[in-house]
Amino acid sequence: MQSESKMASREPESVNTIHLEELHQVTEDGPKEQKTYTVQEAVEYIGFGRFHIMLFLIMGSTGIVEAMEIMLLAVVSPLIRCYWHLENWQVAFVTTMVFFGYMLCSIFLGFLADRYGRLKILLISFIWAAYFSLLTSFAPSYGWFVFLRCLVGCGVAGHSQGLIIKTEFLPTKYRGFMLPLSQIFWLTGSLLIIGLASVINPTGGWRWLIRTASLPGIILILVFKFIPESARFNVSVGNSQAAVTTLKWIAKVNCSVMPEGTLKEPMSEARGRFLDLIDRKYIRTSLQIWIIWLGIAFAYYGVILASSELLEHNMVCGAEQSVTEIDMSQQLEGSQSPCRCHFLSPDDYQTMIISTVGEIALSPLNILGINTVGRRISLFFTMGTTGIFFLLLNICLTRTGLIAILFCLRALVSANFNTIYIYTAEVYPTVMRAVGLGASGSICRIGAMSAPFIAQVLMSASMVGALCLFAVVCFIGAISAVTLPIETKGRALQQIK
Repeated sequence: MQSESKMASREPESVNTIHLEELHQVTEDGPKEQKTYTVQEAVEYIGFGRFHIMLFLIMGSTGIVEAMEIMLLAVVSPLIRCYWHLENWQVAFVTTMVFFGYMLCSIFLGFLADRYGRLKILLISFIWAAYFSLLTSFAPSYGWFVFLRCLVGCGVAGHSQGLIIKTEFLPTKYRGFMLPLSQIFWLTGSLLIIGLASVINPTGGWRWLIRTASLPGIILILVFKFIPESARFNVSVGNSQAAVTTLKWIAKVNCSVMPEGTLKEPMSEARGRFLDLIDRKYIRTSLQIWIIWLGIAFAYYGVILASSELLEHNMVCGAEQSVTEIDMSQQLEGSQSPCRCHFLSPDDYQTMIISTVGEIALSPLNILGINTVGRRISLFFTMGTTGIFFLLLNICLTRTGLIAILFCLRALVSANFNTIYIYTAEVYPTVMRAVGLGASGSICRIGAMSAPFIAQVLMSASMVGALCLFAVVCFIGAISAVTLPIETKGRALQQIK
């Protein structure tokens, strides 16, 4: 009996001990916290895949259209000079007005993109540019031609949203490789317009060249439907559900999975304000970036337009001394007349193609540089070297030597643009990325607007003075690059300020 009573007393004791242990475990663990993730973490978790290849091809092709519209001026200038009996400054004014339109609309479109979406603004800008580009081919006078090309510049200003969409969808470790490779599309557009000009200009004329150059933009409008709005933008405006839907679709296309938990990202009320670029945190970065953008655009379009001028007027070593007296009298007569018809020859188009191919020559080294030593040092090296090669053009050169120098210059100025595009898209947070890139694009058009008057007007008066000016601007940009306060190599994209 005693043993039975002892066993009975032990059973409740053991049961109580088990309950106490379970209660202690629950109390110790507490309620489990729900897992969350950010857009950045989701992009990194999903990884690189088929969606990003499609994104690279479609958004990269915006560079083909932009290159064709900008490079068009270099191959059309000799024809419109003769067609409307234009002076040098009038030819330069056409290019300047295109960049003036770009400058006016770049900040405005960036502001709209930060508020209403990158994809919407990209689509509107393509429709706008294609429409007014087609109208340009029917321009009845020089004044109408200038006005319509200015409106084309307004539309082209929105094409940079394609780069922002690419940047915001790419995982961090792929940005330094995929974004520089986008230069292939700009090169393709440049080569395409030069090739078309060599065939169409002698037969169909400049009007048919402009019409043909408008077709790629129209085609691209139709394929934008395959690219979703930026998930980072959707989160920044509080539309987290749309961001999750986009990320799930990307994961499905990439044959990947989403991270566990729910999307949680801070939302900023202030978006797309120009004043954010010049607040205490970003004012030094913004000012130095603008100096670099201005210098790079000045040098880039200076090289393109100077190449056309050097070839159009045969300004190579010994060319002026070997000209016959008949040719000299024709040049003198032409200089006194507003009509100066110096058309580009097949050899000139070939030289332009060779020098344009130089734009991709440094891409492997550029990719290696920005992923090893960083964006700042790479930009310092390429901008400084660009200035040196501008000075080398002052040396007496044969045609082969001129082609070699122009080839190297195109490679360097292209690398400059590659690096500063990547840096600008990375250094600003999502809520001000579009307006930051838009403001930089506007500032750089000041350099682009100045380049025609230096490369097409001053160069005819003082070749040494024009080339030295290009070199000095490049050296200033190099110093500004190496002293930038933030290095973005390996840095995650910031969502809010």
